[in-house]
Amino acid sequence: MHVRLRVVLVGLMVGLTVGAGTIRAQPNALSVEGVTITVADLDRAVPFYRDALSFVPVDTTTWTGPSMGRLLGVFGARMQVVAMRLGDETIRLMEFRSPQGRPIPPDSRSNDLWFQHIAIVVRNMDCAYERVREHDVTQISLRPQTLPESIPAAAGISAFYFQDPTGNTLELIHYPPDKGRDRWHRETEALFLGIDHTAIATADTEESLAFYRDQLGFEVLGGSVNFGLEQERLTGVFGARVRITALRPPGGGIGVELLDYQAPGTGRPMPADTKANDLWHWHVRARTASLGATTQRLLDAGRSFVSPGVVERAPPGADAGAMVRGPSGHALLLMSPHGQP
Repeated sequence: MHVRLRVVLVGLMVGLTVGAGTIRAQPNALSVEGVTITVADLDRAVPFYRDALSFVPVDTTTWTGPSMGRLLGVFGARMQVVAMRLGDETIRLMEFRSPQGRPIPPDSRSNDLWFQHIAIVVRNMDCAYERVREHDVTQISLRPQTLPESIPAAAGISAFYFQDPTGNTLELIHYPPDKGRDRWHRETEALFLGIDHTAIATADTEESLAFYRDQLGFEVLGGSVNFGLEQERLTGVFGARVRITALRPPGGGIGVELLDYQAPGTGRPMPADTKANDLWHWHVRARTASLGATTQRLLDAGRSFVSPGVVERAPPGADAGAMVRGPSGHALLLMSPHGQP
């Protein structure tokens, strides 16, 4: 199918417009179907995502058993998971009923390497901002920031950082008419439209590219360096200078952005003993028809795995899965399609 794609690098916010072209997802390649966010209390998290952000609950399941424990690296794991949909995208909110993990450090900053967010596209930033403020969110940005003409590729894009009830960072983003994918400019009465990408902090862009691009097949759409007053006010990091690289999964789905803070050099590493039940743990959910080959390729490259390679009969919705960590510690859940372990 021919589509005209105007891609914008946005995570910490730069917009890099790519010219019109023909994009075809590779049917057997890795695709990104969503993100799983660990939360402290589903009874608080689900109403927040539903009422403040218009996500619709679509499924609630209990994940338990030896296979899930092996996949997530948490012995005796028992989780309640709620799938929630916004537009074409689905996230999963995961609460560990046992064993419970550690809270997000209260002094977390956007340049700490456990930082990750999803970018929620909105039709009207002022209305969306007022909507989330009605739910008494903790703001990271002082207010929505509109990027200036001095960053031509991102000029006119507005964004806002805030936290969910657990302390996870979320982003609202609005694209002007000349930027963003065509789907974000369709006529609609909806205020919250969908998820454009997930952004992750990285210690070294080239090391992360060796993982996502060279070993998993992600395509690099472009990059930029963001700095200035608006960047600081958006991220809450004084003196922020961020190298941003936008990636597209080869089989389609939401994008991934690498956020490499060149300054300040005070970002803390992902704790080496991070486990899936720690509340700062997120994982990207990806599917591939070549799970065994992909897992073996990453093992041969010396990548750090949470699971002991491929685990059969886990997670729900797949015949098998494997969980690996990227160079800076962010988790990626690889899943096979049904019938293709």
